[in-house]
Parts: sequence; C-alpha cells; structure tokens
Amino acid sequence: MEKKPHFVRREFPPREVSSISLALLLAAVLLLNTLLYLYLNKFYVSSGRAEMDSSLCSFGYFKLGAVKNCSPWLSCEAINREVRKLKCVGEGAVKKAFLSEWKENKVVLSQLTNSEMKEDFLHGLKMLKALQSKHVVRLLGYCEQQFTILTEYHPLGSLRGLNETLHIPKYKGMNTWHRRLMLAIDYVSVIRYLHSSPLGTLVMCDSNDLDKVLSQYLLTSDFHVLVNDLDALPLVNRSAGRLVKCGHRELRGEFVAPEQRWPYGEEVPFEDDLMPPYDEKTDIWKIPDVSNFFLGHVEGSDIVRLHLFDIHAACKKKDPAERPSAQEVLDTYRKVLTLLIREAAMPGTREML
Repeated sequence: MEKKPHFVRREFPPREVSSISLALLLAAVLLLNTLLYLYLNKFYVSSGRAEMDSSLCSFGYFKLGAVKNCSPWLSCEAINREVRKLKCVGEGAVKKAFLSEWKENKVVLSQLTNSEMKEDFLHGLKMLKALQSKHVVRLLGYCEQQFTILTEYHPLGSLRGLNETLHIPKYKGMNTWHRRLMLAIDYVSVIRYLHSSPLGTLVMCDSNDLDKVLSQYLLTSDFHVLVNDLDALPLVNRSAGRLVKCGHRELRGEFVAPEQRWPYGEEVPFEDDLMPPYDEKTDIWKIPDVSNFFLGHVEGSDIVRLHLFDIHAACKKKDPAERPSAQEVLDTYRKVLTLLIREAAMPGTREML
C-alpha cells in the first residue's frame, strides 16, 4: 500500500514588528512632526503673519509692490497731482471707493459721499492711521480737507465674493478645508488684534448681519484676510466704566449678540437712552457664524466643524462673561489646524503604534 507523503507542519512565531521597523516608524513620525512644526511656524510667522510684518514701514510711511524703500503717506497735493481715478468699485453709507492709479500701481481712493457722516469718516481715518499692521489694509495717504483716503488695492475684493472666487479655475486648488480654516484663523486673528490693539479694546460694530461683516474685510491675492472698514470701531474701557453701543437704532435677529437686542420686550417701545451698553464679547458671539461661512461645504469641512464644536458652543453662551476671549478662540483654531494636518499627513499612525 502506497504511503501518503508526510508533510511537516511548521510553527511560525507570532508576527511582531521588528525593533528596526519600529525605530524607522518612530523616526518617520519624529520627522513628520519636525516638518509639521516648521510648516506651522512658517504659517504663523509669515502666512498667518507675525505681528511684525517686514512689508510695514514706520508710522507715516508705506511701501508698495516690489519697491524696497518706504515713502511718506501722500498729502492732499500729491493725491490731487499723482492719483488718477479709473472707475467706482464700491459705495457704502459713508464713502465711495474708486479704483485708481498711482505711479503705475492700482490703488483705491475713497471719498466721503454723505456730509452727515463726516465724523464716521474721520474716525475711520484715525483708526486706519493708528492700527496699521498686518491685519489692516495698507494706508498710502489721505486728505482730511477733501475727505479722501488712499489705500492699497486688492483685486479679489471683499470676503462677500469668497465662494465665487474659489470657483474660478485659477483658484479652485485653494478650495479646501485647510485653506478655508486658515482664512477663519486670519479672521479671528483680526478680532484678537482689535480686542488688544495699541488703542485698547475695540469693538467691530459694523457687524449686524453676515453680509455686513464680510463687506468689512478684504481677500488678498495670496489668500489672507485684512480688515478694510474701520468707521465703526468704538472703544471699551472697563477701568473707566466705558462700554459701547453699536449705533442708536434697535438691532434684531439671531446674528447679533443677545445683549445687543432690546431687553424690554415688544410692549416697551425702543429708546436708545434705555438700551444697556455692552462690551467686545459681541464680536465673539458672531465668530461661529462667520467661520461657518469660511468653511463652506467642501470635503473635510464637517470634520473641522466637529473639532470646533465646543469652542463655538462657548462663543454662543448667553452670558457674555462666559464666552471665551478672542485669543482663546484663536488658540483653539490653531490647535485644530495642527491636529488635522498631522492626521491627514499620517493617517493610521496611532493604530500602527
């Protein structure tokens, strides 16, 4: 009888990650974290933009384009002689903006349109001069006597056109959760700057609805956010007992903070003298709604919203004192960006380890 061949069954040891493989994996993680640190450091210092911007000049000076030297702000005489209007590009309650040309550079010339709004116009100019920084549109000159202001031109316009811009073929590559979150970080950085400005704690009052908020900010060609309109920027001074009210009319709607709404019900007619003042936490209330616009509906944006849920819920606390500061919101946004970039760069690393 033929014997069946006898097969010896080999016993294999349990599969283990060799010490060399583990060392290589850990080295890869360390390298990734180093690269991530360098990238984010570059983002906060240059892309997110550090407090000191190399393109800024000392007070009363500016530089534009590729020019290396700083020039003094243009005077009335220089504006009248050297600036040429091209076309109207915008008009609000206070001023009209004209695309103009100065020494082959596109600039914006803004002029008062309503004589009753002179104080607002001059207040905006005062703020623009005092707050020049990486967060604020660059001032090139002004003429108080003629109520004109000259600023840098940004062809992508206000943030109202963000979604339309991101659908232009040239910019479709920017339409990602990552880039959109960076814009939200820029926006919160502006709010944080205003709340801790050289002048004190300033409140962004031209913000009664989302469209109005977006109209106050510009989108730069390298996809950053600048505040452009500073006409309504009152000062909070707690030590002096000074709070603010954004205008003298009744504010309605869920977009404005609860403390900005008439507290005495429909049966009591609105009276400005009876309306209680408030502080900068009204800006914090609006951050989630503005950030929701920034995030849009691209792949990954819902994951970002999930990570921001707790901080946004805190921003919507009815009691202003319980809301976080702009700095706390900014810190959280940056942590979320760091976390999500790390997870996107090496998915599954935690499970491998």
